[in-house]
Amino acid sequence: MSLETLLNEARLIDMSASIETDRSTTIAAYFKRAQEDRLGFWEDRARELHWFKEWDKTLSWNKPHAKWFEGGKLNAAYNCLDLHLEKYGTKTAMIWESEDGTSQHLSYEDLHHRVVALASQLKEKFGIQKGDRVTIYMPMVPELAVAVLACARIGAVHSVVFAGFSATSLRDRIQDSDSKLLISADGGYRRGAVVPLQAIVTEALSNNSCPKLDDVLVYRYISPKEPLADLGDYQVHDYLETVSENPVHHDAEVMDSEDPLFILYTSGTTGKPKGIVHTTGGYMTHAKYSARTVFDLTPNDVYWCTADVGWITGHTYMLYGLLSNAATIVMYEGTPDFPNQSRFWEIIDKHQVSIFYTAPTAIRCFMKWGDDKISDYDLSSLRLLGTVGEPINPEAWMWYYSVIGKERCPIVDTWWQTETGGIMMTTLPSHKPLKPGSAGFALPGISAQIVTVDGDAVSVGGGLLTLTEPWPSMLRGVWGDENRFIETYWSTLDTYFAGDGASIDANGYITVLGRIDDVLNVAGHRIGTMEVESAIIEHPAVAESAVVGIPDDLKGQAIMAFVMLKGGFEESEALISEIRQVVSDSIGPIAKPKMIMITPDLPKTRSGKIMRRILKNLACGDSAGDVTTLGNPDCVKEIEAKCQTL
Repeated sequence: MSLETLLNEARLIDMSASIETDRSTTIAAYFKRAQEDRLGFWEDRARELHWFKEWDKTLSWNKPHAKWFEGGKLNAAYNCLDLHLEKYGTKTAMIWESEDGTSQHLSYEDLHHRVVALASQLKEKFGIQKGDRVTIYMPMVPELAVAVLACARIGAVHSVVFAGFSATSLRDRIQDSDSKLLISADGGYRRGAVVPLQAIVTEALSNNSCPKLDDVLVYRYISPKEPLADLGDYQVHDYLETVSENPVHHDAEVMDSEDPLFILYTSGTTGKPKGIVHTTGGYMTHAKYSARTVFDLTPNDVYWCTADVGWITGHTYMLYGLLSNAATIVMYEGTPDFPNQSRFWEIIDKHQVSIFYTAPTAIRCFMKWGDDKISDYDLSSLRLLGTVGEPINPEAWMWYYSVIGKERCPIVDTWWQTETGGIMMTTLPSHKPLKPGSAGFALPGISAQIVTVDGDAVSVGGGLLTLTEPWPSMLRGVWGDENRFIETYWSTLDTYFAGDGASIDANGYITVLGRIDDVLNVAGHRIGTMEVESAIIEHPAVAESAVVGIPDDLKGQAIMAFVMLKGGFEESEALISEIRQVVSDSIGPIAKPKMIMITPDLPKTRSGKIMRRILKNLACGDSAGDVTTLGNPDCVKEIEAKCQTL
């Protein structure tokens, strides 16, 4: 899809009739209240949570540092579980669907019991205290949610690492956060195969590589009767034996509004991932409000977000945002194409899912697989659809609307980031007609602008997407790196710069165009080019590499690597496969380059800077552009000729 096609999209679809009048009235009141008194609006939203003590001051803003609801005391896990026990104790909190099709239903009482049991042992057995960091590296099983909420209950700062990441990525995150405890599993299932998490943990912790870590707690999910691996320098404990011990009941820890709730690592323009810090009061305020408002939650909904808890979407719109609203959530262990390409529709039919939130990459896969994979399943329970993770092209939007939603389900196309904590923009169907491919408008309480930067001058209109006022769930920093926090998010503009380009039409609809920095968005996963380049040069044959993003029909963006070899090495398919595997081992399979081109040189300026812009142009079939600043312009023709053969 060309940029011109996206920007010329003019269809508007009015779905206001699908939203009940009383909820539409509420949304209208939200916009009015936020416009008249923004801080008052956020105070109203905060009061929807349970506070042990209300705040003294709504906002202290010393750019770029915000403090929301100062002096307020609350607990995130209490708001997700304890608060609901009297009214919703027997209501289903989680429906867990395994890859093989077996299911578990956990009520709010069940989930609360498990969380209290684990929280008790974290405190009593492992000595985890308020403020200690705990890394969680687990498959999509209920115990993952229990571990997250148990940390929140005792005030420990959780750092969830996606179970698709490599030993190196896991080790880096444990080290950076100075975690005291690792909670993991012996393995997980993916497309019928076992993911050997226990072996990955063993590799990550080899040679006493994480000296601040004391203990490892392992959930024996794959092989419950096999002994756990000996990790030498670390005490290894059985999860099931630990939580089956008689727990000492502890009240939920009283947390200050600005106490950290979690660290979540996301890719940046350097090789080192950033540990994004979110605090308790502001994050929970926005999570509860945005989940209820964007997804039009009602007490009878069955809500399914297909994201992994290892990403921010799983944090906010599977766990915290939904459970704080006493919703029923679906957690699925597997992938959309195993054991067949109808798996998602089978789950929607089986569990009568009413709200479905997934990524454009998945939607494009569904389109490719064909409508016949859907026809045998009853999707009439669906009443609202959502997309997340990357911009969605209008063609995929319309297919989603017509084939899955049967032209009766609104689509909320959401824009937000790990750093924002929650949804910043979407088109609420009761507020405005929906526009395919466009995220639409800032939520009530959020202030966004599109600006153009020309030298030192900044003008409103089109170009860079920026958030101009502090919001409760905004990141509070990069863990242990204040300079990186300021440089990354506050040095480009005088306001928070998201790193995305965008346009705005005459009716105010905002269309997000994607990243403008050196961060790739591959199937909704943010991957830094520097991370991939650093991994590639670990191969002994590689002298230098440069990575760019190229268009991909399914993933939106794929990774292409240009690689220079050292003397004595020759190009071969075997060598290219080895380089791919090095990236997979270093970062994880999600970062494997789709294409690797061996080239005798890379275009560089006279000062030695690699011109990735030129490589990206050539990879996409465009002209190289201006090469006058290059010290080695002859290499461009060679690369261009090779790209034309792809």
